Amino acid sequence: MGLVITFSQSAFKHGVSKNDIRRAFTLKLLDHPLEGEEKNLLVGFDTHANLIELLYNVVDDDVVRVFHAGRNTFIAMIDKE
Repeated sequence: MGLVITFSQSAFKHGVSKNDIRRAFTLKLLDHPLEGEEKNLLVGFDTHANLIELLYNVVDDDVVRVFHAGRNTFIAMIDKE
């Protein structure tokens, strides 16, 4: 089977679609656990080749739950450091 991606309603707060989120998991540049927290940051490309960032929890070995999807929120923070 492959990775199962589930979504909380908050994942769509910034207008990112399910298809864009799925594409970012396929075309990811960064997928990293956040230190001291039980969540991961993923940066990847959406269906229009724009960078998006996702925050998600690992639910099971092959299941994740995306609760945030946005454009350039965390990327801007990384550039400032």
